[in-house]
Amino acid sequence: MGFLRRLCLLGLPLLLWTLNTMALAAQGQEMGCQKYTNKTCEECLKNVTCLWCSSSKKCVEYPVRNILPPSSLCKLSSARWGVCWVNFEALIITMSVVGGIILLALFICCCFCCRKKKNKKVDKEDEKAAREQEQRRVRQEERRAEMKSRHDEIRKKYGLFKEENPYAKFENN
Repeated sequence: MGFLRRLCLLGLPLLLWTLNTMALAAQGQEMGCQKYTNKTCEECLKNVTCLWCSSSKKCVEYPVRNILPPSSLCKLSSARWGVCWVNFEALIITMSVVGGIILLALFICCCFCCRKKKNKKVDKEDEKAAREQEQRRVRQEERRAEMKSRHDEIRKKYGLFKEENPYAKFENN
């Protein structure tokens, strides 16, 4: 019980310190993006939370609540995020195309795998049917041989057994 008590006593100050550090970092980032206004895009984008607007040369914090930055903040064609050499509009189009290609490739792979699995299932069913048919044929042959031997015994018993021609032995020589 003492271990859990110590862990709780150590955990509470650690949690408070982490929350305080995160709040200070957020305040620093808000101020950090604005201090790069009228400087270079590379300097602004060193901080991943910043967005560079090349038309107004402003460095602003990226609006994380919106997926796309609003046009009042900066036009998509002049917004830069992540890298300076590609605008946000081209980045969105490129990412959409790449994402579409990946989804299409996954869909084709899934269809190919399902078809291959279906063919294997059909092959297994065919093999099973062939094995069952062969087993039935073997059982049928066994029954025929058994019936023939029984009929031959009955014919011998009643003298109806037709022996082969005794002279047939001599004809082969």
